[in-house]
Amino acid sequence: MNPEENLAKLGLALPAPGKPVAAYVPTVRTGSLVYVAGQLPFVEGKLPKTGRLGENVSIEEGQMFARQCVLNGLAVLKAEIGDLRKVKRVVRVGAFVACADTFADQPKVANGGSELLQQVFGEKGRHARAAVGTNALPLGAPVEIEFLFEVE
Repeated sequence: MNPEENLAKLGLALPAPGKPVAAYVPTVRTGSLVYVAGQLPFVEGKLPKTGRLGENVSIEEGQMFARQCVLNGLAVLKAEIGDLRKVKRVVRVGAFVACADTFADQPKVANGGSELLQQVFGEKGRHARAAVGTNALPLGAPVEIEFLFEVE
């Protein structure tokens, strides 16, 4: 299975890996685990939209932003390990959704990213997950996703 070929079949490609927006590194590798720091849904270096779910961002937009977070995370991961075929397993995903106090569909938003990981990696893409609502995210982003991968 070639994850990048799977992306191409979906009409998707990895962007250039993004640079950190604060004082941290994009990845940390320890043994066979790679932690990818929280990724915002940047497209060509810019957020396509700011705001919160349940106010000015729809669930469908949130799912699209979650997919973009995954693409950005995979780009950073590839920069760390060289080839996405080295991924043995997506271990965990942490999805953060900026939302109104009454918004309760964080899992639906996170599914946009989770489903893409499964399309890219097959069974190896099934993962544990947290989908958390918050009042605000960095730079006004509606979604942020962090990852833990097991690699060769």
